[in-house]
Parts: sequence; structure tokens; C-alpha cells
Amino acid sequence: MKRILIICLLVCICTVSFGSIRSKAEVTEEGIKQKESQIESAKQERESMKSNLTNLQKVQQELQSSKNDLNKYVKELDANLTGIQQKIDDLEKKIDEKQKDIKKTTAELEKVQAEQKAQYEAMKDRIKFMYERGDSLYLELLLESGSFADMLNKADYIEMLSTYDRNKLNEYINTAKMIELTKEELEEEQKTLTEAKADVAAEEANMQALISDKTAQIGDISADITDKQAAIDEYEASIEDQNDTIAALEKAVAEEKKQLEEQNKKAQTYDGGMFTWPCPSYTRVSDDYGERIHPILGIKQFHNGIDLAAPAGSPILAAYNGTVVAAAYSGSMGNYVMIDHGDGLYTVYMHASALYVSTGQEVSKGDKIAAVGSTGRSTGNHLHFSVRLNGSYVSPWNYLK
Repeated sequence: MKRILIICLLVCICTVSFGSIRSKAEVTEEGIKQKESQIESAKQERESMKSNLTNLQKVQQELQSSKNDLNKYVKELDANLTGIQQKIDDLEKKIDEKQKDIKKTTAELEKVQAEQKAQYEAMKDRIKFMYERGDSLYLELLLESGSFADMLNKADYIEMLSTYDRNKLNEYINTAKMIELTKEELEEEQKTLTEAKADVAAEEANMQALISDKTAQIGDISADITDKQAAIDEYEASIEDQNDTIAALEKAVAEEKKQLEEQNKKAQTYDGGMFTWPCPSYTRVSDDYGERIHPILGIKQFHNGIDLAAPAGSPILAAYNGTVVAAAYSGSMGNYVMIDHGDGLYTVYMHASALYVSTGQEVSKGDKIAAVGSTGRSTGNHLHFSVRLNGSYVSPWNYLK
């Protein structure tokens, strides 16, 4: 696209340059109008570019705003992620502590269970011993005792020993149960902490996935912003080139207008040649140059030209080479053309129905410049043809064949 724009601009500049060279030889109002039309078209195109540029800049600003919002959101997610990671660290620390407690409790349980087993084995041995000796045990106690009281004391001792074994065994059993319950509670707490850690870890994974997704979106938006900036740079360069083109055209128009003004001011040189008949198809003079009774006013008045009767639309020709200095309308002359032939000599063509030339235009002898009509102060279709020399009307017959 840029290459095409550059080529178009080069063509425009070349056109301006060649037009400027050509205008030094021949400058016309038509050529100036064409360049002014080119300027207007170039300005419209520039406004279109500016509008597109404004839209692009707006889109880029919206993208930048979205990017800023996403960056802010990602920062918040990062902060939340840090909090989640801290939770995981705290949970891991608690899990480690529970594991230590479980290990300690397990050791205590094993110790109590070992003591319980030892107590149980000792008690079994004593029970076995007493069972195997049976009544002979009490007989031995009676024979070996110094007195009945001594025997009772020994019997009470055996009974107390048996009770002690039972109580001690029950104590170990109860302690083992308590430790077992404590271990189960600790294991349950550890399980809860492990599950909590898994939940938080899943939350962390989701958070990281969300951050990755938003980071990818930021990358896409950044790429889009870069593309929009490239397009903005392109439009700004094109607008700058368009400004240069417009400036070149405006400069060319200003130069051509100045040259046209100089051409119009430049004195024409009349070479003394005879005029061609300005209304070639009709030669009847309906009113001649000189004194006459005015057909509308009804008074005697000097007639400053000749009237050539002709149907409406009949061609009116330039009587001689020159430059059009007026092509306009007035209340009395109607549509008229005035041509400068140089050396103060001018021809005037009045009451035309249509004009085919414009001010500043160069014409040659015999060129069609207007059409016969009855505009302005006129009683019918005709051409009023006048000749002025150094500011005064003179007889056209001095120059007509």
C-alpha cells in the first residue's frame, strides 16, 4: 500500500512539475481550475486519512487500556498466588509437625505395648506357677510360715501380687488405647491437612493457568498495538506526503495565477491585420455605427458599433487574435465578451445567448467564442459588435474586410 501511495504522489508531483513547465508557455484559467480541483480532491483524501488515523488511534488507546487492565489483573493474581504459596508452606509445616507428633506417639505406643506385653508375660508365668502348684502352694506357705499370721501375710502378698498384675495390665491396656486414639486423631488431622494442601495446590495450578492465559492475552494485545502503531505511522507519513502534494499544487496554482495576471497585463501587439467577419453566416447590418434613433429609448443617440441580425444560437467568432479580458453579463450588454488585441485595440461582442470562453483565455482569429442571442437591453436576436481603440469607440469598418 505504501509503495502505491508513493507512486501516486510521485505522479502528482510530476504532473505539477510538468504543468508548471507547460504553464510558462501557456497558462489558462481552465488549467488553474483543474489544479484547484486536484487540490480539493487531495484535501478530501487527506481528511479521509485523518479520519482513519483518528479511528486507529482510538482503537489503539482502547487496546492500551485493555492491556493496562490485564497487567493490573495479573499483578493481583500474582499477589494472590504469593498468598496461596504461603498457605501451602504453612500447611506443609503443619503436616511435618503432625508427622513428628505421629512418630512420637507411635514410639510411645510401641513402648507401652512392649511394657504391656512384658507385664502380660510375667503375669502369665505367675499364674501358671500358681496354677501348677495349686493347693501345695498354700501347704508350703503353712509349713514354712513361723505362725498362722505369717502364713496369712504371705497369702495376702500372693493375692496382692495377682491384683497388681491385673491392675498394671489394665493400666497398660488403657494407656495403649489412649495413645492409639491420639495417633488416630493425629493421622486424621494429617489427612485433613494433606487434603487442604491438595485443594490449595489445585487453586495454585488454576491461578497459574489463569495468569498464563492473561499473559498470552497481553502478548496478543501488545502485538495488535504494534500493528496499529505501524498503521498509524503509515497514515501519518501518507498525510505528510499529502500535505506536501497539496502545498506543491497550491504553489503551482499561485505561480500560474501570477503568470496569468502578468500575461493579462502584458501588452498585446496588434500587427495591423484585418478582422474576420464576427458573424460569418449573416452579413446583414440591421443598425450601423454612428448617430441613430435608439430603438428602445426613442431618442437620438450615438451607436458605438454595428448590429448584425442573426438567429439565436448562430456562432460568434473572434474577429482577431487576442486575449479575453472579460466574459461576463451586464444589464445593458447582456452576455458579452471583450478581447484585447494589443496596442490599446479591443473588440466587444454583446447580447450573446451563450459564452464559450473565459477571462484570461487566448483566442485566435475565427475561434468560436459565443452564440447570438438577445440578452441585456435588446429588441431581438442580434450581435452588437464594437471596436475600442485607446479607450474610445471607433468604427468597426476600419478593421473589417
